[in-house]
Amino acid sequence: MYMFSLTQPLIHSVKRSIDILGALAGLIVLSPVLPIVALAIKATSPGPVIYRQWRVGKSTPEQVNLFEMFKFRTMVQNAEVQSGAVWATENDPRITRIGRFLRKTRLDEIPQLVNVLKGEMSLIGPRPERPAFYSNLEEKIPFFTERTYGILPGITGLAQISQGYDTCIDDVRRKVAFDHSYSLSMYSFKSWLLMDMKIIGKTLLVMVCGKGQ
Repeated sequence: MYMFSLTQPLIHSVKRSIDILGALAGLIVLSPVLPIVALAIKATSPGPVIYRQWRVGKSTPEQVNLFEMFKFRTMVQNAEVQSGAVWATENDPRITRIGRFLRKTRLDEIPQLVNVLKGEMSLIGPRPERPAFYSNLEEKIPFFTERTYGILPGITGLAQISQGYDTCIDDVRRKVAFDHSYSLSMYSFKSWLLMDMKIIGKTLLVMVCGKGQ
């Protein structure tokens, strides 16, 4: 416990510095790609280029924080008007042609770098869940809410690289275990650093090989 109390503030400080530098570098390096992606989205389906969605952020036992997450739109406009909030399915007909490519390469998540700069997300952390699913998941999955206690949700993370998009509650249940494993790695500076390097390496592999979902 003593080691943890000394190590965790250092990890959070270094992690936040890496987030800011990484997000700025990512936006600069990817800036030539952004207008191409925007034009492709506008040319293939009507609707906004950027999709905004409320997600659950870093929380405490007393308070659940929400933030507005940004993504490149990958689905048809008003995809959930009639159905309400539902999980995506394999070969989901709501996903546009360009949207499928953006998901496979994870390029749809580039706008989340803005969330990182705003301090609402980290480059690496638990997946930010949708408030519409939160109460149900909290009721059915033990220790679900604890996964984001004191930790910013991430653009990528151990759960995201180990499993694709959620399609059912069992997918979320498996991801919770990965999220808690990531939290445990933060008890030691060395274990956290090795874990983050592993996640970054696998994330880049997913993007280059188009293995996203």
